[in-house]
Amino acid sequence: MRWKTDEYSGWGRVLRATGERARPEKTNALKAILREGGLPAIGNLRSYGDAALNSGGRAVDMTRLDRLLAFDPETGILEAEAGVTIGEILRLFLPKGWIPAVMPGTGFATLGGCIGHDVHGKNHHVAGSFGQHVTRIDLLGTNGRVRRITPEGNPDLFRATIGGMGQTGIILSAAIRMIPATSPLMDLRESRIDTLAEFIAMLDASTATYCVGWIDATAKGATLGRGILEEAEIGSHGQMPKAPRHKSVPFNAPGFLLSSPVVRAFNHLYFRRVPVGGRRLDRAMADFFFPLDKVHDWNRLYGKSGFHQFQCVLPEAPAREALAKMLEQIARSRLASPLAVLKKLGPGRGGMMSFPMEGFTLAVDFPNRPASAGLIRELGDIAADAGGRIYLAKDALASAATIAGMYDEREAFAAAANAVDPAHALETDLTRRLKLRDAT
Repeated sequence: MRWKTDEYSGWGRVLRATGERARPEKTNALKAILREGGLPAIGNLRSYGDAALNSGGRAVDMTRLDRLLAFDPETGILEAEAGVTIGEILRLFLPKGWIPAVMPGTGFATLGGCIGHDVHGKNHHVAGSFGQHVTRIDLLGTNGRVRRITPEGNPDLFRATIGGMGQTGIILSAAIRMIPATSPLMDLRESRIDTLAEFIAMLDASTATYCVGWIDATAKGATLGRGILEEAEIGSHGQMPKAPRHKSVPFNAPGFLLSSPVVRAFNHLYFRRVPVGGRRLDRAMADFFFPLDKVHDWNRLYGKSGFHQFQCVLPEAPAREALAKMLEQIARSRLASPLAVLKKLGPGRGGMMSFPMEGFTLAVDFPNRPASAGLIRELGDIAADAGGRIYLAKDALASAATIAGMYDEREAFAAAANAVDPAHALETDLTRRLKLRDAT
């Protein structure tokens, strides 16, 4: 197997690693790699921080192991290798009338990555997390043996694998439940929201299957928490839209592009693009689920220094006060980018280290500037005080002590991972930084 030494990073481009990587095309080649010693698997590098980094060590790139293995149109069960992307599954199966039950905000996420982080989508309050729709996993252990695990047959190992960031073995393939889709279009309703209290009330009252809000993180005072709520259902009519022409960001953008005056002006115009009374429209499914994928390498808009995303989830009871405090601090900092999202989550979660809990989740991007790290830590403290948690797929700054108090099944996860990987060969920069597998 050919190894290549290079520098690589997560999507945020702040934290980087240098090490050897191999890209096997077949399972036998992957098994041969493991005979040289265990190592973590990585996908399309769409997690934002250091979840897929192994500084100074080796990693196996799974993106060429991307075959579709079987599909049962009677049950909607699809079996595929871990390297296939969610966007590719959508592209191939939407014309056949099927889509993944849960989709993250980018179609470039791999199947293995969606399982490893137990991603959630715009329908979490209805459908739960991605891992809850996984029926079996073929898991390659550091001992070179493949185990087929299921929720019924291996409940502890299965729950440690879902959301387990690759710490229980390399996911070779998985079977997932798909859902029927009657149209390639989404029936979308956009509503303009003037205040945080109104936003929360609208999210609480929504009966839509898919629901997500853009929030103006620069607004303050009487307009604090204003934004746009999108509520959608799979349409009942419409032809398959033409494949979009993708654009790309060819170079690192200059810093002034995300200066406070520019971001405030953009947010003002974006907010007012929706009429006061709202509007209905049809939107291509891929555009609704993966709105930023049309611009390849959009992370370059933050310049060569990269960016951080802070995402937390807050329990319902303290969420209103905590969100107001967070948004006030963000607005005062003048650091927020236009990318800020507010959603309501349900109770569904598939694994011991899964992020979701019932409540509200806020995600905001910040350019990597000296003041951003301090602000993000303050936001993390507010989340911790409210009984919330930080999304590890997005994190680059949290401390081990902070995370330990947020994930109440961490000890059970560490025990399960250490039992199948006693040499800690599958550890990454993130699991070491947060001491996720340390015994207590």
